Amino acid sequence: MDTQPVVLISGALSGIGRATAFAFAREKARIVVSGRHVAAGEQLVSELRSLGAQAEFLQADVRFEDDLRELVDGTFEYYGRLDVAVNAAGTEGESAPVTEQTPERYAAVFDTNVLGTLLAMKHELRVMSAQGSGSIVNVSSTMGARGAAGASLYTASKHAVEGLTKSAALEAAAFGVRVNAVAPGPVETPMLDRLTVNAERKAAFLTNVPLRRAGTPEEIADAIVFVASQRASFMTGEVLRINGGKTAA
Repeated sequence: MDTQPVVLISGALSGIGRATAFAFAREKARIVVSGRHVAAGEQLVSELRSLGAQAEFLQADVRFEDDLRELVDGTFEYYGRLDVAVNAAGTEGESAPVTEQTPERYAAVFDTNVLGTLLAMKHELRVMSAQGSGSIVNVSSTMGARGAAGASLYTASKHAVEGLTKSAALEAAAFGVRVNAVAPGPVETPMLDRLTVNAERKAAFLTNVPLRRAGTPEEIADAIVFVASQRASFMTGEVLRINGGKTAA
């Protein structure tokens, strides 16, 4: 990473987002973490600062544009620039066949996963384009490249995230800004536990991963740090898939 880059992470309070905050702290970045829950955000900042990181928490719900505008502006007010943005907020929604899906369930997934990513990039690019540099990393999923029975809405939302990533990359390139995505497979997070319900079903689910295990949040976070960094300076509009081999076949 460059010397003390300014990094904004939405969806930072659990799972991959939280691990990403610690990964950037180890890189000596100046960090703003964001999420909906103040107590968890303040606890995370306390932990990051105990490691010597410069860190701040700003509450935001990615479903609302005013929150995202204030989040980006607040980050700029703290540090005077925005070098990296990681859009990690996401929800899996309710599992159900297509014939049982509803507009309400659609909105519950797409407002966070798709609208949230779109609006986050809108305001991140507003700052990055003006400064002539920056790197955005969106968090997709293995389901962004394949189908999944019973998870049509989540799958469709991650296909949309990847389409947004590629389109934004083409628009931002002229301003010196890179936009990429990291697409994890099964990762040891609360989301995976909710999806698999219990230990037996989780074990059965992971037998379909060629490496026969789930990834760790830290493994995905390390990939996000790489994609965001100057070590990937010729990479834009790409999706880095990290899934233990699930999309190799």
